[in-house]
Amino acid sequence: MSTHTGDIETIQHLKEAVAAGTHWYLALLEAIKLWTSREEDYNGRHYCYLIDNEAFDWLVLAERLCEEINGLIPDKELVDLLFFDQAPIELTKNEFKELIGNAKYQAYLNYLYGILMEEILILTVTEEIRKRKRTSGLNEDSGTVDEAYQHIYGAAQAELVNLFRKDRGYPRRKSINVAEVKEFTYWLFKQRLKRCDKSRVASDTKKALAKLHRYMKLKSRNVSQLL
Repeated sequence: MSTHTGDIETIQHLKEAVAAGTHWYLALLEAIKLWTSREEDYNGRHYCYLIDNEAFDWLVLAERLCEEINGLIPDKELVDLLFFDQAPIELTKNEFKELIGNAKYQAYLNYLYGILMEEILILTVTEEIRKRKRTSGLNEDSGTVDEAYQHIYGAAQAELVNLFRKDRGYPRRKSINVAEVKEFTYWLFKQRLKRCDKSRVASDTKKALAKLHRYMKLKSRNVSQLL
């Protein structure tokens, strides 16, 4: 699918804003607010910006738009944003929300809680199981990930993937691409909300948030050491 006419105008707006002196990051967020396509084929790559029509992967759209102003962004700032999620300008939550618009901000929260936090929850539970095994003198790691999925969702990973594909009408394949992994993770998030009681969901969310906060502190420290 080619670029939507309205999005071509958005790209032009982005280029003109940067040329007029607007900081590239602010112009980028304004362009994100104006963007309409949920997915797009561009330069041989398929971009999915809105997962399951609900979860907005804003950094994928940011990467796509940054290609349009290639050469106008300092290399370090571009790498910091796309690889480390470190913005060149510190904005408050409300400033960021206003720049990308309320609808996209709400969809971004769906991505944050439904995909990123779900990935962190899986990682956290996997690490807990691995730690318990090592404490018990078991160094064999095979099956640990499936144990984590079983604990959180009630089934092994492969079984869940098959259920997800059946639910969505997708063919069964041996491989899974990045876009499908994100959609699968969001599907898992919804299944967990349906399956677990509210106290369990709240406990899991708190656990994932604590892990995320530790990760963000570590990431900030590591990025500063690279400067």
